[in-house]
Amino acid sequence: MAFVQSFGAAEVVTGSCHLLKIKSGPRILVDCGMFQGNDEEEKNYEPFGFDPKKVDVLLITHAHLDHVGRIPKLVKEGFDGIIVATKPTFELAQVVLLDSAHLMEEEYRTRYRKAQRRGEEKKVPQPLYTTEDVEDVYLLTHIHAKYDKPLKIAKGVKVTFRNAGHILGSATVEISYKEEGEERKVVFSGDLGNKNDIVMPFIENVSRADTLFIESTYGDRNHKNIKDTIAEFKSAVRKTLLNRGNVIIPSFAIERTQEVLCVLKDMYRKRELPHCKVFVDSPMAIKATYLFSKFHRELGPKCNRFYQEDGDVFGFPYLRFTSDVEDSKKINEIERGAIIIAGSGMCTGGRILHHFKNRLWNERNCVIFVGFQAEGTLGRYIVDGAKWVRIYHEDIRIRAKIHTINGFSAHADQRELIEWMQGFKKLGKVCLVHGEREKEIVFRKEIKKRLGKKAHIVKPKEKIYL
Repeated sequence: MAFVQSFGAAEVVTGSCHLLKIKSGPRILVDCGMFQGNDEEEKNYEPFGFDPKKVDVLLITHAHLDHVGRIPKLVKEGFDGIIVATKPTFELAQVVLLDSAHLMEEEYRTRYRKAQRRGEEKKVPQPLYTTEDVEDVYLLTHIHAKYDKPLKIAKGVKVTFRNAGHILGSATVEISYKEEGEERKVVFSGDLGNKNDIVMPFIENVSRADTLFIESTYGDRNHKNIKDTIAEFKSAVRKTLLNRGNVIIPSFAIERTQEVLCVLKDMYRKRELPHCKVFVDSPMAIKATYLFSKFHRELGPKCNRFYQEDGDVFGFPYLRFTSDVEDSKKINEIERGAIIIAGSGMCTGGRILHHFKNRLWNERNCVIFVGFQAEGTLGRYIVDGAKWVRIYHEDIRIRAKIHTINGFSAHADQRELIEWMQGFKKLGKVCLVHGEREKEIVFRKEIKKRLGKKAHIVKPKEKIYL
């Protein structure tokens, strides 16, 4: 009998990794993501819990690090099968993985130099993988999946990718196989998008699942109204610029940066945006924005309208991209009238720290947080009301106005998750993954109330028989 084991994203949000074993058939891995967060990151160095050499096919739902971040490790440890994903996902994943490898190599070199001075260099752990390991991933056989077109991946086994509306190239994965002469379908939702997303199209429905593995990131709540969110964002930007200040936006490179650019471009077109310079000061965000533009047909109607009307999805006269470090440093010479979008999104590193050091102390400036700030991060510390921060060994007084705008999200909320499930004509067993247990408990109750179904919270490595 076929079964699924979850070796990540079980009672936690990150590390998505689900192994499907079909009787007398292939071993199929859905995602191989990195664990993130202070309490989870050590798991990345632990054994997978299965033999990578015995995996036949890897299906990738989308290119976020918590869904692709351990693929180089998988290949390094012996996986040499077929990888299936949409073309945008393959290209975006390469940007994400190379950036991840570069950061780990850089951190290793820094730790090694410090350990050398103590005579303890042998104690420094090697990077999880290197840029060369990422390149090895792209030497394997790749199949580009197209939405709604079934692909035969093994005898009697087909996979269909449906648009998940989460980020560029994201997909819900539908796997059909035969067991005892009967066709069976197991569906992995991947991460489902927010219907109010400015950049992405709506989530695509799936008609049937004998077993559904559904994400539950926001299974306990509903998002703030997007119109109110955009109005709040616009107000903060306008007030700051008209007050001769600068706007600093810590932002995630993929999806959130592009969403912010769409709002700013819309403001420019409607003459709501005071004269300013808008900087995307993140090499990774710049590369991601290029790919979003390249695959603009995969985006939502607003982005395609922008493209049709002026030949550019995100560009407008005020916008500047600063890949080069020297160009980034020059931004600090601007006294007023700058909007600076930089990573990292939770302020744990990256160029945002330099901008904080140069701007946080000025009461004319403002910081707009447009994404979730995890416990223990600098972003969370500021959001929670810190008066001082220490950046690069210097204490900085926070006088800039701090705005936390929670309505932007690339994830479906509880209401949207339920509505998507209601779209199934036939829905069998429901299994909850990719969510914190407390949120999954709330979501499970709502599923019972709204759909009359019992949902199961998947435990790590638990065998779910299909």
